[in-house]
Amino acid sequence: MPIAACALLQFPTIYSSEAHAQDPFDDFPVVISCEYKEMQHVYYLSRVTPEGMATYVSSDSMAGTISLDGKAKAVGGSNAGTCVGKTLAELRASGQAHDLKR
Repeated sequence: MPIAACALLQFPTIYSSEAHAQDPFDDFPVVISCEYKEMQHVYYLSRVTPEGMATYVSSDSMAGTISLDGKAKAVGGSNAGTCVGKTLAELRASGQAHDLKR
């Protein structure tokens, strides 16, 4: 039996549909765009904690957090761009949150 098939038999929950249906990354946009100091920045989804707090990071090492029912906050400073203080619903409505189409 091939090694991959053996691994699937030993760890069936990893590949079950239930495990994929509860993927925390499904609840958050992959990218959020914000304006800060007259420049557009793109923040990529980096991680989601077990408590449901998502962290987004830009290419120039700026970061922010947001939860499903909370507001966006800057990390490590007072970078008050156009995302800070908005909920996910507000970011989606303003066109700043971008989800992957499946």
